[in-house]
Amino acid sequence: MTKQTNGRRVVTNMALSLDGRYAGRDPLDMGWVMPYAVTDVARDHLTSLWQPATTALLGRVNAEGFLGFWPTVIGMEGADKRDEGFAKWLVDTDKVVLSSTLGEAPWERTTIVDEPAVQAVADLRATEGGDILVLSSASVIKALLVADEVDRLALTIFPVFLGGGPRLFDDGLPTGQWALVSQAAGDHGTLALVYDRVR
Repeated sequence: MTKQTNGRRVVTNMALSLDGRYAGRDPLDMGWVMPYAVTDVARDHLTSLWQPATTALLGRVNAEGFLGFWPTVIGMEGADKRDEGFAKWLVDTDKVVLSSTLGEAPWERTTIVDEPAVQAVADLRATEGGDILVLSSASVIKALLVADEVDRLALTIFPVFLGGGPRLFDDGLPTGQWALVSQAAGDHGTLALVYDRVR
């Protein structure tokens, strides 16, 4: 049985290859993601995650990538309405970016925080709001998994082997059970899985 923790829920979202990697040997090459990220199951999965969320939590590198690209989707000819919905949410929602190098935020509604992810989450949990959504920031998600601070783990699994590159789940994670909340299979063998931490 899943039990909601007091206060706000921390939800993490990550795309993984079938061999458990979030990036290949060249971390900047995300070409392996693109055929699958635009499937209905992947778009519906992301929509289900951002709609109840009121805060986006990102590492600096992901913030630069996400906030450099997604605002350009708004009003783009032929854009999928789900992509536009996410882009508008990302622009309009409160964003917390973890960085020791950024002095001030180049994006609206953004707070730069120079502290560990676990402390940032503790501070956010102490405030009012909806879900805290961690968007594909592997270093942040890994730190929160080690500290057992993830309430909902959302994964899209793409049917490719990358054969090398960093993995999301390292040795040394705390033992624990997770309950499957939803599952969906889509085009090209994409799987969308959502698990809640059993506490």
